[in-house]
Amino acid sequence: MTEQTMQKTGLWATIQRELSRLVSRPIYVLCMIVAPLFSFGFLLSLMGEGLPSKIPVAIVDLDHSPASRNFTRQLGAQESVDVAYKLNSFSDARATMQSGEIFGFLVIPEDFEARALAGRQPEISFYTNNAYYIPGSLLYKSFKTMSVLASGAIVQQLLLATGASEEQIMPKLQPIPIDMHALGNPWINYSIYLNNTFMPGLLQLMIFLVTVFSIGTEMKHGTSREWLRRADNSIIIAMTGKLLPQTIIFFAVGLMCQSLLYGYLHFPMNGNIWHMILAMFLLVIASQSMAVIMMSFAPSLRIGLSIAGLTGILAISITGFSFPVPAMYTPFQVITNILPLRHYFLIYVDQALNGIPLYYSRIHYIALICFALASLPLLKRLKTALERQVYVP
Repeated sequence: MTEQTMQKTGLWATIQRELSRLVSRPIYVLCMIVAPLFSFGFLLSLMGEGLPSKIPVAIVDLDHSPASRNFTRQLGAQESVDVAYKLNSFSDARATMQSGEIFGFLVIPEDFEARALAGRQPEISFYTNNAYYIPGSLLYKSFKTMSVLASGAIVQQLLLATGASEEQIMPKLQPIPIDMHALGNPWINYSIYLNNTFMPGLLQLMIFLVTVFSIGTEMKHGTSREWLRRADNSIIIAMTGKLLPQTIIFFAVGLMCQSLLYGYLHFPMNGNIWHMILAMFLLVIASQSMAVIMMSFAPSLRIGLSIAGLTGILAISITGFSFPVPAMYTPFQVITNILPLRHYFLIYVDQALNGIPLYYSRIHYIALICFALASLPLLKRLKTALERQVYVP
């Protein structure tokens, strides 16, 4: 073997080979850089205000009294509500909501003011389209708030008419004052709630797919033996040379994501940013290791991509940021804890939102490290599949 040939084997030669493959196929650039960054920008611009505002609603005012008109004005003054229609009947309002022009409507009955001043408890009815969960929930909250405020205003007016003072009225209106503190996400910002988990989840999905694809194409195109020869027939060198460039690229994309969230947009970061950077790095290598495990048990490009896609989507769904894990069925509780994204999410809650000492997040960091090392015992199995070079379609 000549010296020139010797220079073409080993770790650096394997890295150069992988870099050449990455830049020669646009699919890698698309999945590793363009798709994640485009998705990040799209999600951030889509939810730039945090929550929907000026959601169109309709008012059916059957009373046409000063009290009902004042109620309508106060409802329209709320940031989340836009009184787009003033209709004459329940049927018209229902048809308008079914057509998708509004997301809710409120019905003020006849004799609303007279019955209220007489203490006869008029009934205000409101309807929200909860098929659209976010706007429906926000409108329900706004309608409920306005109903409570209207009731309080009427009681206050009645008590003032009896000669009661403001000091005497307030304890009756609110006998138990509420001191509420929203922690973690005090702005109730949907962008903060969603993007801090969905973006890493999307990144994990891309890592699964790219890692499986890069290994699977070696088998499909019959280049796996040449790949191993370039790595001096060492599966450790082969996998390191293939995955290290991808690790650097994905980690850089992850850092850009965190820079956008915590630096440019000033999302909550109550802990040390280096703790989140470490968590991002561990998420990247843990996700790559999980993809290697998938290919070890299913050494086929098509089957591997199917497993990777299913696992990536499932991970986003059952991480726990949208539905509490303790409320899930036991099998799903087990599954979510063997996915790297779950532990990254818990680190995010501990470090970024709560700012607790790193010691209390040690279990989740250790879990990510274990995921990163979990594929090592299976490399021999994967090497056997690479050496056989039999593609299973």
